[in-house]
Amino acid sequence: MTRTQDTASALFRDLTGREPDGLWSSPGRVNLIGEHTDYNDGFVLPFAIPHRTVAAVGLRDDDRGRVRVASTFAAEPVEVALDELDELFPTSTGEEPAVPEWAAYPLGVAWALRQALASTDGAGHSVRGIDIAIASDVLVGAGLSSSAAIEGAAASALNDLWDAGLDRTALARIGRRAENEAVGAPTGIMDQMASMLGEPDAAIFLDCRSLETQLVPLGIAEAGLAILVMDTQVTHAHSTGGYRERRASCELGAEIMGVASLRDVSVGDLPRAEELMDDVTFRRVRHVVTENQRVLDTVRVVREQGARAIGDLLVASHASMRDDFEISVPELDTAVDVALAAGALGARMTGGGFGGAAIALIEADAVEAVSEAVNAAFAASGFTAPNLFTVTPSAGAHRDA
Repeated sequence: MTRTQDTASALFRDLTGREPDGLWSSPGRVNLIGEHTDYNDGFVLPFAIPHRTVAAVGLRDDDRGRVRVASTFAAEPVEVALDELDELFPTSTGEEPAVPEWAAYPLGVAWALRQALASTDGAGHSVRGIDIAIASDVLVGAGLSSSAAIEGAAASALNDLWDAGLDRTALARIGRRAENEAVGAPTGIMDQMASMLGEPDAAIFLDCRSLETQLVPLGIAEAGLAILVMDTQVTHAHSTGGYRERRASCELGAEIMGVASLRDVSVGDLPRAEELMDDVTFRRVRHVVTENQRVLDTVRVVREQGARAIGDLLVASHASMRDDFEISVPELDTAVDVALAAGALGARMTGGGFGGAAIALIEADAVEAVSEAVNAAFAASGFTAPNLFTVTPSAGAHRDA
C-alpha cells in the first residue's frame, strides 16, 4: 500500500476501531491548456496526475442515518445525520459552509448523491450511515485540484457502497454540485471530469457544454520530454472574490453579445465585441475566446505533430491569462519566464490563478537545470522557495482495495 493509503486506513481505524470496507482514490489534475473556459461552456485539455486523495470508507453498523468524516486536514471529525444534509446544503454560492470547509467537500458529495438518488426513485433511495477517513498527497492551494480529488474519492466510494450505479460522468456532476452549492465555489466541471476520467499518458479533451470527451495520447516520455510543475507556494481559493469577479465579467460579456455563453463567440467576433464593451470586460472575453481556440489548436497539433510542437500555444495561453484575464502573480510570471529562458519548450500557469502552480514542457534531461534556474530566480526575488516536481498523465478515480 502507498503511504497515503496507509494513512487513510490508520485514520479510519482510529475513528471507528475497525477496518474500512474499502479504499477509493482519485487524482489531482494539471490542466495542459484551457483556463477559465470550462464555466463558459468551452473546451479544456487536462490530465490526471499521480498525486491522489484516498478515502477509507465503511458502512456504519449502529444506525442507517449518520455520516461521519475525518481527515488529516483537521484534528476533529465532523458528524451529521444524513437527514440534516438538506438543511446544511445548499448554501448560496459565496456563503461560508455550515461545516468546516474541508468537511463540506465529502459531506457535500453525500448530500448531492443522496439527492440524485432520491430524484430517480420516487420512494427515495435507502442509504446507510457511513464513516469516511480522508488522506491526500495532492497539494492544497497549488491549482492542482485537491478539492476535486476529495470529491472523486468520496463519490466513488459512496457510489459503490450505496449501490448507486452511476457512471463517471454522473459522479463528476455530483462533485461539481458539491463544490458549487455545498462549498460555495463557482467552478466549472473540468476538475471533476479530469479526476474521474483520467487515463495514463493521455489528456482529456473535454467539451464542457456537451460533456463529450476524447482521449488525446500525449506521448510525453516517448518524445523525451517531461512536464515540470512549479508550485509557487502562493495559495489560492476558488471561493474568494477574484475568481467570482472573472466569472461575472464573462457572463456580462455573453449577455452583451446576446449569446448563452462565451462558447458561442468566435475569434472573428472579437472586433464587434471590442466596440460594445468596456476595456476590462472585453479583455476578459478575449481571453476566453482565444483560449478556446488555443485548446482546439493544441489538440490538432498534438495529433498531427506531437507534444513537442505545442510550446508556443502554452506561452500564448500564459500571456493571455497574465494580460487579459489578469489572474497571474509575480511568482507565476517568474516561474514561466525563467523556465523558458532555461530552455523549456513552453510554459504557463495552470489552474484558477491568483497563485498556485505553473507548468513547463521541457526536455527530460533538463529537469535538474530548469529546476535550479527557477529556484535561483525565486531566491534572488525574495520569494518563498517553490516546490518543483514532475508529473505524468495518470489514471482517474477507482477503487484501490
